[in-house]
Amino acid sequence: MCNLPITVVCRANAEYMSPSGKVPFIHVGNQVVSELGPIVQFVKAKGHSLSDGLDEVQKAEMKAYMELVNNMLLTAELYLQWCDEATVGEITHARYGSPYPWPLNHILAYQKQWEVKRKMKAIGWGNKTLDQVLEDVDQCCQALSQRLGTQPYFFNKQPTELDALVFGHLYTILTTQLTNDELSEKVKNYSNLLAFCRRIEQHYFEDRDKGSLSIRLS
Repeated sequence: MCNLPITVVCRANAEYMSPSGKVPFIHVGNQVVSELGPIVQFVKAKGHSLSDGLDEVQKAEMKAYMELVNNMLLTAELYLQWCDEATVGEITHARYGSPYPWPLNHILAYQKQWEVKRKMKAIGWGNKTLDQVLEDVDQCCQALSQRLGTQPYFFNKQPTELDALVFGHLYTILTTQLTNDELSEKVKNYSNLLAFCRRIEQHYFEDRDKGSLSIRLS
């Protein structure tokens, strides 16, 4: 979105290469910067920012919505993948452990599951039911849908960091295989969010993966 030259490299052990243990991260010269917030600040320090055109009130609103997305959508994705026993047993363990030989594949998968469950307990999600998590996702999508309205992006005609964050999570929810479609169906209830995802993919990713989102959602 900042029109910076990048090369995307896929690595099975990406989270272990990241300084914070989380993705995404970028490698620029001899610097490695991980997670969206620090990456945004790093790029801004180099003179590139998507939100320079916003006033202070809009920037505060943008940050509030980004917090909402991180607190709801990100947490819900982790919950579905690691705390829903059907998904864990049928999909997550095999997917997460696939790059590694036995028994490391099982050890790392169980270690990751334990870490996520500990996090869920710490933030008060440990005893939530699947229906409660899905309701949280629906409320988040409703808030995003109302903010977006009929605009192409959340702050009218130009994308900001919020658009990048929302696209990343919604695209993941819409295209990641789970044991059922309940999570993705929550997003599909909001036509403007679907159109938003298609718009960003077609504009920024069509050369690399042309039309994939539209096909998956048809």
